[in-house]
Amino acid sequence: MDYWKEIDILLPIFKNAFDTTIDFEKFNRIAVTFHSTAIEGSTLTLLETETLLDKGITPNNKPLLHQQMVLDHHQSLIATLNAAENKTPVTVEFLKSMAAAVMKSTGTKHITVLGEYDVSKGDLRLNNVRAGNQYFVNYDKVPGLVEQLVKEVQGEINLVTSLQDILTLSFKAHFDLVTIHPFGDGNGRTSRLLMNYIQHYHKLPISPVHMEDRKQYIESLMLTREQQTLQPFIAFMSDQYVKYLKNELLSYQNQQGDLAKGVRKGKGYSMIF
Repeated sequence: MDYWKEIDILLPIFKNAFDTTIDFEKFNRIAVTFHSTAIEGSTLTLLETETLLDKGITPNNKPLLHQQMVLDHHQSLIATLNAAENKTPVTVEFLKSMAAAVMKSTGTKHITVLGEYDVSKGDLRLNNVRAGNQYFVNYDKVPGLVEQLVKEVQGEINLVTSLQDILTLSFKAHFDLVTIHPFGDGNGRTSRLLMNYIQHYHKLPISPVHMEDRKQYIESLMLTREQQTLQPFIAFMSDQYVKYLKNELLSYQNQQGDLAKGVRKGKGYSMIF
C-alpha cells in the first residue's frame, strides 16, 4: 500500500479518536516541540519536555540552552498555529517573525563585512554557510529566493484541496525553506513550523519529524538536492506522517484497552478515572 492510501485510511480514524479528546492538541504540541528541538541537539527527554512546558519544572542536569530551545520553540509553535487559524498571510516578515521566536533566547548577533545581523530578530543572513558537507545558496540570493518562496506558498495555499496536494505543499515548503537556509540559525525548526502552519491552515493534524529518524531525514534532504527531484523528500515525509498517525492510534488503542480491563497494580486492579 502506498503512503497516500495509508494516510487516506488512517486520517478519518485518527480524527474520530482525537477530535473530542481533551488536551490532545496540547500534548501533541509538546511532542512536536520535543522532536524538533531534539533533532537540533536538545538533550531533554519527552517527559522532561512535557514537565517543563506543562508544569514549569526545569529538569536537573540539563543545559539551560536546551531548556531555552524548548521554551522558545513551543511559544513559536503556538503563535504559528494561531496564525494559521487566523489565515495570516505567508510573507517574508511572517517567516522572519517565526524564526525570531524560535531563536528568541538563543540567537546571537553576527558581524560580517556587509554589516551586522541578529539571529534572535529573524534577520536574513549576510554571510555564506555550510552544514557538514552541504553548502547553501550565497547570501546575496537569499532575499530573492525567500520572496519567491512566500509568493509560491501564498499563491497555492488556498488552491490546494486534496489531502495529497495539501501535504505535498507543506512538505515542499519545508524543503524549500531549509534549502535556502535564510537565517543564521534555527532554519530546520522554522522550516518544520512552516510545514505545520500549512497543515493546520487546512485543519490537518500537525506532524513531527521524529528525532530517531534524524539520519534518514538529513539523507532525504541531501538526496533530493542531488537528484533535483522532490520525490525522495516527499516519500520520507509521507512515511513520517504515516508513522505519526499509526503511533498515536496505537497508543490510544492500547490505553483504551487498559481502561476497559483495568490497569493491574500489584495483586489487584486499579481503574483509572
